[in-house]
Amino acid sequence: MKLTLESLQVLDAIDRRGSFAAAAEEMHRVPSAITYSIQQLEEALDVLLFDRRGHRAKLTEAGRELLEEGRQLLRAAADLECRVRQVAKGWEAELRIAVTTLVGLEKLYGIVAEFYEENTGTRLRLLQEVLGGTWDAMSSGRADLAIDTSGIIPTGGAYTARPLGRFDMLLVAAPFHPLAKASPPVTEAMLLEHRAVSIADSSRLLPPRTAGLLSGQDVLTVATLEAKVAAHVAGLGVGWLPRWIAEREAWAGRLAILEPEAPRPPVEIIVAWRPSAAGKAVKWFVKRLEDPLVAASLMS
Repeated sequence: MKLTLESLQVLDAIDRRGSFAAAAEEMHRVPSAITYSIQQLEEALDVLLFDRRGHRAKLTEAGRELLEEGRQLLRAAADLECRVRQVAKGWEAELRIAVTTLVGLEKLYGIVAEFYEENTGTRLRLLQEVLGGTWDAMSSGRADLAIDTSGIIPTGGAYTARPLGRFDMLLVAAPFHPLAKASPPVTEAMLLEHRAVSIADSSRLLPPRTAGLLSGQDVLTVATLEAKVAAHVAGLGVGWLPRWIAEREAWAGRLAILEPEAPRPPVEIIVAWRPSAAGKAVKWFVKRLEDPLVAASLMS
């Protein structure tokens, strides 16, 4: 290996401090040792890193390129050292959180920002999943923590789950849709006459599920919650949306909230994890999510 982290540190110190002597002072070495280190590096690479023709050594084009790329390596090495120390203290190298699309990833950004302030070194990966996809991610090992609806926890996983709160699912349609103009309540027979809009289950291994659909009903299936909302706004079908989305779209005049004959029961949201594999990062998020104000923000 011709390059070493130590030689890159010497190059970085010279550029930051402005001279070989100042770099030597910073690194607690004699100037001759700094000069020798650079000479060894130049010989190993067979390139000239400094132009020494003036009163002050200046980086050559090759030296500047090495310094810029080398600083990325130094940052990566420092980050690796930090994460290794934190892992030794019980923090996960990476925490993967699977979140149901009914909640939305953006609602976690506040506590994610708080977590980064802890400087744990744990990298976060947020996964947006639909229906059984959240538990598919947990059972297949793609996720370490799940925020999902209750009542569908797969067996045999040794999970611990705690409730976070509940929210309503509201029946919606575009204001110009026939059901928006019909006399309430909307019956199942009326719904069967119109197309529904549904989101595809994101499960990879577990059997896919559906929710809020009637047997024999025509269905338009889309990939995301955002696409489902847009399809409703376009009048392509009726369907159920979380209250926080339905009311937002209704206030904007893009959707009408319908009165169903058979309302859907409130959806309960839980946080779940495997205690046997939980490190400090999992425990940190569980504790924050159990805060009533944080949990309430996920439901609003």
